[in-house]
Formats: sequence, C-alpha cells, structure tokens
Amino acid sequence: MFKKHGLKQSEIRLKSGVVYQDNGFIFAREDGHPQLRKIVETRLKRLLKKAGINKNITPHSFRHTHTSLLIEAGVGIKEI
Repeated sequence: MFKKHGLKQSEIRLKSGVVYQDNGFIFAREDGHPQLRKIVETRLKRLLKKAGINKNITPHSFRHTHTSLLIEAGVGIKEI
C-alpha cells in the first residue's frame, strides 16, 4: 500500500513541479505540506469500517506498532 501511495505522491510531484514541497510526509496534500490530522483520521475510520475492523485504531497507533516491531527485530533504542 505504501509503495502505491508513494507512486501516487510522485505523480502529484511531477504535476506540481517546483511548487511541491517535498518534506517527506507520508500523508501530504497536493502541495507537499502535511495533510490535516482530522482528514487522515476520518479516512482511516472509513477504511477500518470497510474492512470490517471494529477496533479503535488511530494514525498514532501505527507509530507504536512500528516501534514494537523494530524492537522485536533487534533494533536498538538509540536507532529507533
């Protein structure tokens, strides 16, 4: 999914030209600035409902999950 998302952002960058600010955000608006948190949360809730997942998952939950997976993989706290 992230690869597909990255391709979509690359396409937007090409269309926007020099106006696009590449700040490395995963969820960016068409101009490259960060997407509003509420929009990301709303889309996530819609996708969870569509997938039949009845848990309260927020975008911040992914940060904790990622950290836990890195620790399990043996990555040191300093690197995380």
